[in-house]
Amino acid sequence: MLKVQEIRELIKLVDQSAIDEFTYESEGTTVTMKKSGSHSAPAPVVQEPKPVERQAEPTVVQEPKVQAEEKKEAVHTETVPKEEVSADFDYEIVSPMVGTMYSSPNPESDAYVSKGSKVEKDTVVCIVEAMKLFNEIEAEVSGEIVEILVEDGELVEYGQPLFRVKKK
Repeated sequence: MLKVQEIRELIKLVDQSAIDEFTYESEGTTVTMKKSGSHSAPAPVVQEPKPVERQAEPTVVQEPKVQAEEKKEAVHTETVPKEEVSADFDYEIVSPMVGTMYSSPNPESDAYVSKGSKVEKDTVVCIVEAMKLFNEIEAEVSGEIVEILVEDGELVEYGQPLFRVKKK
C-alpha cells in the first residue's frame, strides 16, 4: 500500500502533467487518479480488493468527484483573501484525508498548536479522525503557525488547508 506522502507526490506529478488519468496497481491494491477539469487537482481513488465490487464502487467513485467539485468552489471563493495575505505565510498544512479534525489528543488536553506556536517538521499539529482511526498530522516544515483555518471538531476534506505556516 502506498503511503500518504507517496500518494501526495503522485497527485502533484499527475496534476502538473498532461495526463488525464493514472492507475497504479500493487499487491491487490489499485490507485486511480482522474482529472475532472483543467483547474482541479486529481482525486485519488483507492480500491482494496473486495468480494463484491458493486458495493465498493459507488462509494469510491462518487466520493472523490464530490470532493473535486467542493475543492473548485473553495478555490474560487478563497482567491481574493489568499492574495491579500500571501506574504504572511509560506506553507499550508493540508488534510491528507476526509475526516474530523481535532486540535488536541483528548477533550481535556490543550491544543497541539495555537497561533504563534513554533513547529518542526515532525511536530504533531492536529488529529484527523477517519473511519474510527485517529491519524496524527505533522507540520512537515519548520516555522511558526500564523493562522488556524479549521475549528476543533470540524469536518475536513482531502487537500483542505488546515494551518498556514511561516517557514524559518
